Amino acid sequence: MISSCRQTVNKQFILTLSIGVTAGFMVAYVLLTPEAIRRIDFHTSSEMANLAGPTMDPGEHGIEEEFHQMEDREVANKMYNKVRILCWIMTGPSNHEKRARHVKNTWGKRCNIILFMSSKEDDTLPAIALPVGEGRNNLWGKTKEAFKYIYHHYRDKADWFLKADDDTYVILENLRFMLLPHQPSEAVYFGCKFKPYVKQGYMSGGAGYVLSQEALRRFVEVGLTNSTRCSKKNSGAEDVEMGKCMEAVNVVAGDSRDSMGRGRFFPFVPEHHLIPGHVNKDFWYWQYIYYQSEEGMNCCSDNAVSFHYVSPNQMYVLEYLIYHLRPYGISFHVEMPQELQDAIVGIQNKNSTR
Repeated sequence: MISSCRQTVNKQFILTLSIGVTAGFMVAYVLLTPEAIRRIDFHTSSEMANLAGPTMDPGEHGIEEEFHQMEDREVANKMYNKVRILCWIMTGPSNHEKRARHVKNTWGKRCNIILFMSSKEDDTLPAIALPVGEGRNNLWGKTKEAFKYIYHHYRDKADWFLKADDDTYVILENLRFMLLPHQPSEAVYFGCKFKPYVKQGYMSGGAGYVLSQEALRRFVEVGLTNSTRCSKKNSGAEDVEMGKCMEAVNVVAGDSRDSMGRGRFFPFVPEHHLIPGHVNKDFWYWQYIYYQSEEGMNCCSDNAVSFHYVSPNQMYVLEYLIYHLRPYGISFHVEMPQELQDAIVGIQNKNSTR
């Protein structure tokens, strides 16, 4: 009798387990449509919330190797001194270890100055505690406080001021090359330009945007002290509010495209722009982009500046591909830009007259 009951219970357990497993596979099959699989490639910060970078430090890729000894960094080094860029990274306490430190370990080390803006101090980054809460509803407030802090502490220590997220990857050499023809005294800012909401357009927050010294001054001294110029609230879409504010203080939304009309700042990872059809044509991006943008290999400038929604692991992949991988037998000669030659001559003449 007991044996018969056990057999009945076992059969019921196996039947229940089988139904559960089958149902699980059916649900997974329904949910993992091609579109669902595509969504694994992130389009929003919330989708990336649980991502974290490597727990073990990937280390440095030795710069004394044969290929790197063959590099000529003269132009890049001179631009580093000529076009000084302060980078500030929008982050939060929960992302100091998960994301921010991987920015510091990769592209962030090429900034002249790098600051991480948070609501909690962290000397290892360093992160600055701003008097604003976390969350998307406070991003505009956080942006205002960050630029105010920078204006009061660093306005004379850099020529340009870059805001980026902790899931943005930036190629600083290309940014300096793009900015080289411009003067810090120009009232201008650059980024990936979108067209709704602001007459002259505004720059995508995720792709990053860079303000000149004069744009920073006008933002803080005029925009944030005049209630009719810039929103006093902490809420609101950060990049839209910044765009409205820039327009109100007569800062030009600059054109960051290269001489062939190809973009330099991108709101998604390279794959989304390089592979035709990856970003569906009814997706918001195509209605927002200010200039006509192509898909495929001709999407992006050879001197691209930034990509967004880059996972912490992908930071290191891009770091390797951009700065270390070399096709053997191919070399590139970089001409000294005329603006840089003129600046060097000007410095030499100034020193000779002392």
